[in-house]
Amino acid sequence: MSRHDPSYDCDVLVVGASFAGAACALAAARAGLRVTVLERKTDPGERLHTTGIVVKEAAEQTWLNRAPSDCLHRVERVRLYSPRLRSLALNAPGYYFLTTDTPRLMRWLADELRRNGVDLRLGASFTQARRDGDGWQVEGMSQGLLPIACRARCLVGADGAKSRVAERAGLGRVSEFLYGIEYEFAGASLPEPDALHCFVSKRYAPGYIGWVAQNPTGVQAGLALRHDPERARVPDIDGFLARVGALVGLPADTVPDSTRAGLIPCGGPVFPLARDGALLTGDAAGIVSPVTAGGIHSAWAHGWTLGQALAAHVRSGGPAPEQVAIDSAPRFRTKRALRWAFDRFQFDWPFDLLLHSAPLRWAAEQVYFHKRGESQAQARSMRRVE
Repeated sequence: MSRHDPSYDCDVLVVGASFAGAACALAAARAGLRVTVLERKTDPGERLHTTGIVVKEAAEQTWLNRAPSDCLHRVERVRLYSPRLRSLALNAPGYYFLTTDTPRLMRWLADELRRNGVDLRLGASFTQARRDGDGWQVEGMSQGLLPIACRARCLVGADGAKSRVAERAGLGRVSEFLYGIEYEFAGASLPEPDALHCFVSKRYAPGYIGWVAQNPTGVQAGLALRHDPERARVPDIDGFLARVGALVGLPADTVPDSTRAGLIPCGGPVFPLARDGALLTGDAAGIVSPVTAGGIHSAWAHGWTLGQALAAHVRSGGPAPEQVAIDSAPRFRTKRALRWAFDRFQFDWPFDLLLHSAPLRWAAEQVYFHKRGESQAQARSMRRVE
């Protein structure tokens, strides 16, 4: 294939400029491809759905290690609370999370796209796509209601859990969700700012947890639960904070400055995830941990791999990127099994009874600190040295 075929307006068109879409676009552009990104928001930092909590692996091993330090806050411990609000402090030597000034982080990421040659079109909504020879004819609409038309070799959907790209391209759709809501309290501070406070409660968070954390600009507090479309329920975050606010040091009269909410995939990767030059990544592909709902690190890794595979294919006839997209998607087999069990057998009393037991501590540390993954990576590294 030629590197710049004039019959295409771009090599890769990415829909969505969040973490997975940005990773794919950066990797492809830095490898020499012409990349266009459509992002429906005019401001990448508005109307966010992500908590913006970054795990150590993403903070150190991805492009995010270049983010401005003053939009990051380091959290080194987890304080896990039982339904009766007894707590257990957890940590792992050298491990940490980063809470973020997420609106600023997303604006910085948009600037990084432009600095690396990506044609980022803000205020541009994807509306339709059809197969056109070996490529895709993509249609959209700008904020000024002007039509957008672009012929691309490859189409990448990074447009969230309700992906329009997946629908239009005949790809798999996410069908299992959590529903989360989070408040931001600008200027607020916690007495224990280096801890991620996590609450287990079937009453307030069936199928998931509640959380409170310090970030660079204030405090974020959220609640999520298993979403049932037939019996949709909005998380009672006000009731939750009335119960736990004083415990973590958030005054009862504190008023949130902003709210973010949305659906979070929890069923693992969709099928089919890619075919005929159309590929999904991030939430659109279901690449979110079914247990923790953490998605930034896995979404970034998958999006970056996708961008590199697209570049290798376009520039030198490398392996089919569709197969790379499928093969590199985490399967989450164990976590999907845990999700199944948690949905069916969540009870409050075992957490209260076993909170300080060795088995529960061990299980919590596996979930929060990725100890199993680290030990496997270390083992692989040792085998390579040997």
